[in-house]
Amino acid sequence: MPPKSPRLVELDFFRGLVLLVIVVDHIGGSILSRFTLHAYALCDAAEVFVFLGGFATATAYCSLADRHTEAIARQRFLHRALELYRAFLVTAVLMLVVTAALTALHVDAPNLATTDLDDLLDTPAPVLGDLLLFRRQPYLASVLPMYALFALSVPAILPLARSKPWRLLAGSVALWAVAPAIEGMLPLADGAQWDFNPCAWQLMFVLGVLARCQPVYERVNMHRLGWLATAIAVCVVATGAYYKLFIETTPLDGSFKQNLSWLRLSNFIAIAWLAAHLVRVGWAKALAQRLPWIAHVGRQGLLCFVAGTVISLVVDSLLFKATNGYLDVPLGLVADAVAIGALIAVAKAAAPISRAFAPRFGNSSN
Repeated sequence: MPPKSPRLVELDFFRGLVLLVIVVDHIGGSILSRFTLHAYALCDAAEVFVFLGGFATATAYCSLADRHTEAIARQRFLHRALELYRAFLVTAVLMLVVTAALTALHVDAPNLATTDLDDLLDTPAPVLGDLLLFRRQPYLASVLPMYALFALSVPAILPLARSKPWRLLAGSVALWAVAPAIEGMLPLADGAQWDFNPCAWQLMFVLGVLARCQPVYERVNMHRLGWLATAIAVCVVATGAYYKLFIETTPLDGSFKQNLSWLRLSNFIAIAWLAAHLVRVGWAKALAQRLPWIAHVGRQGLLCFVAGTVISLVVDSLLFKATNGYLDVPLGLVADAVAIGALIAVAKAAAPISRAFAPRFGNSSN
C-alpha cells in the first residue's frame, strides 16, 4: 500500500481559522468581527476560503494522481461535487428549518430566510424545484453551489495547472473579466440572486490551485528582485487598510463581492503573498502546533461550514433579539464565545466519525 501523504498542518490551521472567522463575521453584534480581515481590507474571509479550497483541492488531486491514477483522482472529485450538492441541499433546508423555529419562538431578526420560507409554504413544489436547480439559495448556503461547480471542473483544471499553467490562468482571467456581463445566464428564481458569481470567483479558486501546483512564490522570492514583490504587497495592504479605516468606512457595494472586483482581488493577493512569508519562516506551523483546536476545525471543513451556518444564524438572531439590534459588548463577547465553542465542539465530535468513515483513497476534504 502506498504511504499516506502527510497533511499540511498550515493548511488545516488557515482553513480552521477562516471557518471560525466566517462564523463570527455573520453575527451582526459580534465584537471579534470588528477585528477580522474585512475591517482592515477590501476583501474578507470569503476570498481566503475559496483560495484555500483551490489549494486543498490541488493537494488532494495531486496526491491521488501520484499515489494511484489520474482516473481515480477525477472520479474522486466528481464524487466530491455530489457531496457538495448534498451539502447545499442540507444547508438550505437547515436555514429554512431554523428560520421556522425562530419565527415560531417570536424571534424576529434581519437575516432569517423568511422570504424563502414564505414562498415554500405558499408554493412548495416550485420552491423545492428552485432549490434543486440552484435557482434559489437561502441565506448562508450560497457559497456551496459555486463550490460544487468548481469540483466538477477539477478534472479539466488540474491537468492544465500542472502542465500548462499560463494557458489556464489566461482562460480564467478572461472568464473573470466577462463574468458581470454573463451573470444573467445563471439560473435564477424571481427575486433571487447568486451572492457569488461562479464565473468570477473561479479565478480565486484557480489561483489557489496554481499556488499549489506551481512554485510561483518560491521562484519570485528567490530572485534578486524578489524583495520588490514583497514591498509592493506591503504597500497594497497598507493602502487598503488606510482606505477601509479612514476613507470608506461603510460596506462597499454588494456587486464588488458578487463579481470579485479587481480591488478585492488585488488586496487579497497582496495579503496572501505576505501570509506565504509567515509559512516560509515557520510562524504559521508554530501557531498551528500551539493552537491545535483550530486545525481540528480545518480538517472537518465541509461539516464545519454547514454547522457554522446554523450556529451563525441562531446566535445572530438570538443576540439581535436580546439587544434590539444595538451593539452590546458583554453580550457580543458571549455570543462570540458560544459560536466559536460550538464550532470547535462539532469538529472534535466529528473527528472520530470522519476517521472511521473516511473515503477509500483517503480523506481529501477540500
